[in-house]
Amino acid sequence: MTTTAMPGTTHLTVNDVCEELGISRSTFYDWRAGGKAPRCIKLPNGGLRVRRTDLEAWIEERLESGPEVA
Repeated sequence: MTTTAMPGTTHLTVNDVCEELGISRSTFYDWRAGGKAPRCIKLPNGGLRVRRTDLEAWIEERLESGPEVA
């Protein structure tokens, strides 16, 4: 079953983040273990959430500079 975060959702699940980035859960957890994943909120039940703003900032930090377009 595929879950898609509703537009305007401020807290995303790991599944939402993986779907948006086109990665597997194992890749997300590898990145998290290596300190390369977006900042997460750890819930009391052990679940994780990612703020939409943190994900967007994380993506912006990874944009590569390319040749300028005329």
